[in-house]
Amino acid sequence: MATEAIPTTQLRLASPNGIVTRTILKTPLRDALPSEMPIIDISPTFSPSLEERKAVAQQVRAAAQNMGFFYIKNHGIPADVTRDAYEACLAFFRQDKDIKMRADSRKAKWENGYRAPNTQRLNPYEGIDVRESFSYRYDPRYDDTVGEQGLGEIPEEVRRYLRCEEYPWEKTRNLPQLKESLTRHIGECLRLARALTRCFALGLGLDEGCFDGKVRYPDASYGLNYYPPLERRTGDAADNERVSIGSHTDFQLFTILWQDSQGGLEVLNKQGQWLRARPMEGTLVVNLGDLMQRITNDEYVSTVHRARNRSGRERVSIPFFWGFGLHETCGVVVGGEGEKRYGDVRCEEWVARRIRDMKSVGDMI
Repeated sequence: MATEAIPTTQLRLASPNGIVTRTILKTPLRDALPSEMPIIDISPTFSPSLEERKAVAQQVRAAAQNMGFFYIKNHGIPADVTRDAYEACLAFFRQDKDIKMRADSRKAKWENGYRAPNTQRLNPYEGIDVRESFSYRYDPRYDDTVGEQGLGEIPEEVRRYLRCEEYPWEKTRNLPQLKESLTRHIGECLRLARALTRCFALGLGLDEGCFDGKVRYPDASYGLNYYPPLERRTGDAADNERVSIGSHTDFQLFTILWQDSQGGLEVLNKQGQWLRARPMEGTLVVNLGDLMQRITNDEYVSTVHRARNRSGRERVSIPFFWGFGLHETCGVVVGGEGEKRYGDVRCEEWVARRIRDMKSVGDMI
């Protein structure tokens, strides 16, 4: 007896190879299995034992080769630091719009600050994102490895790529805890990201410090996303339901994500099925970006994901995007004698190219 074919639909989105189309299975949304998105205890990453660090690096390697998404626990970011950032985030977004608009990112030199509803669309084919956001680019003053005392030592070739500014803090002085809580959390994210960078290096069979110089002054960005609940639909209209943030891949090395208990993160597996990445108490989600896939010769996977807040309540997520400094250059770092699919690329050009790719999608609609 012939098996009835599963209905499908098409998803178009920007990629490092231009606009691509993915075939999506119209199957019920299901939870990601541990074999798809494992929970990895990364406490050995901070161990003095090289063998213990290598052991956890192999777990990370397996997850990176599979779906490029995994949870981490025992990551070292204190719970009270995350709680304070979350509470400061809610305090900001629950204000009247006119107060939030004081920190309008369009008025900032480097677009740090607030983005209002109906102003963002990561995938124009899916419509405007149903979210508000607040973002802040890497600032060496809040990096424990640099700090105020080390600002004078930053080379000029690095300094001209820094995109930090006081604007968002000046415009949110009515909430003094916002700057204090967020910059403290940013400092913890920087520490964790550097540890994970060394872990990834070990998993690739490289010296664990081989990328240290490239993330001395990283291309990093800290964000707050605020998602009101989406309207629930049934029938054919459900296929066209608006998204909280559209389907996309991230640009640089990897992203560290904290999400609240409401859920909404969805990950597209290789078979074209959307999976729930449910919140797990005490964990963070890590997902790989396009540059990581490139420098590993496509051995590691940068996977399409999106968010849909269908909880009926407000939802918050806090992503931390991490990559090599924009002044750096990097090529394929693995593969032995095999063919390298990609040449060297300046990180500044890579990020600019990916932004152009995404904007070009909107121009074609």
